[in-house]
Amino acid sequence: MSKPGRVVLTLLLLAGFAAALYFALRGQKAEQAERVEAAAVASAVELKGLIALDVEPFFADPRVRRVLAEKHLPVAVTRIGSREMAARVAPGAMPDFLFPSGVVAANQIVDAAGKAKIAVAQSSPFHTPMVIASWQPVAKILIANGMAKPLGDRTYGVDIGKLTDTMLAKKRWKDLKGAEAYDVSRGVLVSTTDVRRSNSAAMYLALTSYAKNGDVVTDRATAETLSRQLSELFKRQGYQENYVNGNFDDYVAIGLGKTPMAFIYEYQLVAYALAKKGVAADMVLMYPQPTIVNKFVFIATNERSRALADLLANNAELQKIGVEYGFRIADTRLFVESVKPTGLAVEERVTQVIDPPSFDLMAQMIDVVTQEMGK
Repeated sequence: MSKPGRVVLTLLLLAGFAAALYFALRGQKAEQAERVEAAAVASAVELKGLIALDVEPFFADPRVRRVLAEKHLPVAVTRIGSREMAARVAPGAMPDFLFPSGVVAANQIVDAAGKAKIAVAQSSPFHTPMVIASWQPVAKILIANGMAKPLGDRTYGVDIGKLTDTMLAKKRWKDLKGAEAYDVSRGVLVSTTDVRRSNSAAMYLALTSYAKNGDVVTDRATAETLSRQLSELFKRQGYQENYVNGNFDDYVAIGLGKTPMAFIYEYQLVAYALAKKGVAADMVLMYPQPTIVNKFVFIATNERSRALADLLANNAELQKIGVEYGFRIADTRLFVESVKPTGLAVEERVTQVIDPPSFDLMAQMIDVVTQEMGK
């Protein structure tokens, strides 16, 4: 081999050696970085949280757990009733975060934290309106009697004032105009969960009290009078489930004969439709006008839980998973487009919205209804 050839060969060998060394070192660095990251993920201290039943499936989702672990924010959650959370507020014994269902419970927690001089921060990554899950024949009867109107394709707006008056008047379905499709002697009632234990039933009490008062209840005397009157709407239902899905389960499993109208969170029927990839053709959503939008309020008690709150509200993957569980997010278009393939119709914008009474007035109203139900 000529001298120039030997030089070229030597240079090629050196270049190959250098390239091999470069890639070997880069691989070692990547492996080292992966080991460091894996160690960081494994050593991250779990954030302890108290959560409502509504968000328990979300936190149990393996994809959610993966994202939180990757961000060094793993969680260990305990599910308790939203109304019970305020009692857990105590200096030196606070969880890292609380995630109740509804602003009433959230405000109670924040008030307790303020009295204990504990700084907290609030945010709401998910929300859902209160709705009435019903059936096409029922919707048509309500329209014929001036209690409802079509809003869109298989969505209806319900005049909650007129419906409440009809129920308090103890009207029966067979008494109503156009009742041929549901000609039964049972009373016109909206089924709820147990108001003594369930937030959704408390929101029904708040909504019907607004309907009778013409505004949000703001004083104890009115709260007392209205809750005694409205207790009939709960007493006449008979047995009521005390957990969030009990009423909804009757609606989907037994149907029109058992549950012509069920007061639920919108997310329940949306999550059902997404999981089943469809709903029965005559299932419809009716939106009370006005209604209450139930917020799932994340209450952070330290810097790491504040980082978790930011992640829940802004991470695209977590927000998309939230939609899969039926929750509305800031991106309304994503929510509506995700539901559309199921055939379930939802209102894109819920505009007629009120707030419930303050937590102390709600507690009073629930207590009065509880007393009346015991008579």
